[in-house]
Amino acid sequence: MNNTEVKNRGWIVTMSGLFINLALGILYAWSVLKESISQSIQIGGEGSFDWDVISLNDPYAVCILSFAFSMMFAGTLQDKKGPAFTAKIGGLLVGIGFIIASLSTNYHLWIIGFGILGGTGIGFGYSATTPAALKWFSSAKTGLIAGIVVSGFGLAPVFIAPIASVLVKNFGLQTTMLIFGISFIIIVVGLAFFLQNPPEGYVAEDKPTKKEVGDKASVAMLAKDYGARVMLRVPEFYLMWLIFFIGSGAGLMTIGNISGMAKASLGSTAFIAVAIMAIGNASGRLVAGIVSDKITKNLTLLIVLVFQTSLMFLSALFLNDTASAFIIVLLATFIGFNYGTNLSLFPAFTKGFWGMKNFGLNFGVLMTAWGLGGFIFSRISQMLFANTGSHNMSFIIAGCSLCICIVLTGVLMKMTNKKEKALLAI
Repeated sequence: MNNTEVKNRGWIVTMSGLFINLALGILYAWSVLKESISQSIQIGGEGSFDWDVISLNDPYAVCILSFAFSMMFAGTLQDKKGPAFTAKIGGLLVGIGFIIASLSTNYHLWIIGFGILGGTGIGFGYSATTPAALKWFSSAKTGLIAGIVVSGFGLAPVFIAPIASVLVKNFGLQTTMLIFGISFIIIVVGLAFFLQNPPEGYVAEDKPTKKEVGDKASVAMLAKDYGARVMLRVPEFYLMWLIFFIGSGAGLMTIGNISGMAKASLGSTAFIAVAIMAIGNASGRLVAGIVSDKITKNLTLLIVLVFQTSLMFLSALFLNDTASAFIIVLLATFIGFNYGTNLSLFPAFTKGFWGMKNFGLNFGVLMTAWGLGGFIFSRISQMLFANTGSHNMSFIIAGCSLCICIVLTGVLMKMTNKKEKALLAI
């Protein structure tokens, strides 16, 4: 296989991963589905959703948790059986889960269908896309390629949110879930055939320069592949886990509630806020990938966290029932942008610290931070809103938590800089 063929094949895999994630990004349209369920609860009557308001975010929270923890198993499967096989399982699980949810308004069936099966399927599909694409490109393009692939997941609500809104309005939520379920099986399984690993013996990694060493150094782990057991022994992993936990939780909390916050100003077109925020989410993934290749991942992460912290406190002040649609969409878009950077930076961190051989499992372990962050912050947010009728306290808690992230990132930078000096002295 010549260089042109290798380059073309790598981009085919990258674009296939992008479009698979565009389908799997239905998770971020939850706020539109939740609004339909909430209206059904308020209207009541036969065939309506008879749920406790406090439990309204539960399918979303369980989906996030299932997504994250399934990636450990999916990552191992991807490392052993390849990305195509893993993504096909993901497409089938998501489709079946949505079809199950379409059959009933029962809370527990939605937890099983949307939450457990849907989340697990998303985890299997998502875990197959980024590793497959990264293996075709050199380390100099890690941020760019990871950003392109995962941007599909963030961009999905741009078209899924309005489609879901139109389908729900014309056919009802149950039929909408059935249509989505069948569509996901066809789209994800079909695109999975294009996900391929490079031929055996293929090496895309460039030898790191002294400048690159500082961004990749961790316990002298340069140009080597390490498994989860080694990863779990170093302090960098736990710092990254905590930062990812808080950063993702704060972002997912906003994403899960944005349609409800925008409803007072935008009415039935509140899905527009979801779609615009999705553009910010996807842009953050792509921009962070490009920028981190230039100024290092550590510095990019620090800048993002400072920005996100400021936005959370601003949201506590301005995101209320009297806020204009412009303010809601503006703040939500920037919050989505900063949240999206996490899903570009942390795969790149994982590859840079511990290599590609065990990337699927290693990143799956790290993704538990994303899942627990989303689950806990979403649950707290819904409980606080049910008791106070406001999201203000949720934003304040998220802002204070992100301040801790800034400190932890400073510690991570200091540790990696110290190791950089030691490596450059060798």
